[in-house]
Formats: sequence, C-alpha cells, structure tokens
Amino acid sequence: MTDRITLRAFFGDAERAFTLTDPMLTELERLTGLGTGALYTQLVNMAFPVQVLAQVIRLGLIGAGMTPEEAKHLCAAYAENRPLAEVFPLAFAILDARWSGVEVKP
Repeated sequence: MTDRITLRAFFGDAERAFTLTDPMLTELERLTGLGTGALYTQLVNMAFPVQVLAQVIRLGLIGAGMTPEEAKHLCAAYAENRPLAEVFPLAFAILDARWSGVEVKP
C-alpha cells in the first residue's frame, strides 16, 4: 500500500506517479552515501549535491512502476542540464511525500 507515499505530478510531457519505496530509498542511500534523513535535511537547507535531484526523480519513477530504462530516458530529457529551479521542486516533493506522506483522496 503506497498510496500515502505516492506523489502525482507533471514531469516531462504528462502527469506521472513517483514513489520512493523502501528498495528505492536504499538505492538512493547507496548512490549518495547518505541516509534518508541527511538527504532530506540537505534538500530542506538547499545544501545538496546536484546529482541528487535527478536520482530522486528517477528512483521515484521506478518505485511507481516505470521501467528503469524509461525513467533514465525521461530524466536525461527533462531533469539533467535544466535550471535547478525547475528540477528542485519536483525532487523535493517526491522526497517529502515519503517523509511526510500525501493526502489520499477518497
């Protein structure tokens, strides 16, 4: 049951689901060398390594059911080499959905 941690947001050319499942959080921690709390704190304080943003988005897409290949393609097209002000809000919202949960509509 991932409804409480799944964010729905526009990315690329459509609205998509993003879920940082336990395996995706473990992979994010492995890739960054930081725990989830440290990553969240870095994002809140705007003190994050730039590659974290695309990784959060990519892993969120995979956690919601997208293939790794499609997630990588979308991130290359819409999250890499873009202004950080475009990418940060989505990456933060994905991690915050896992941290705080999202409102589930009945």
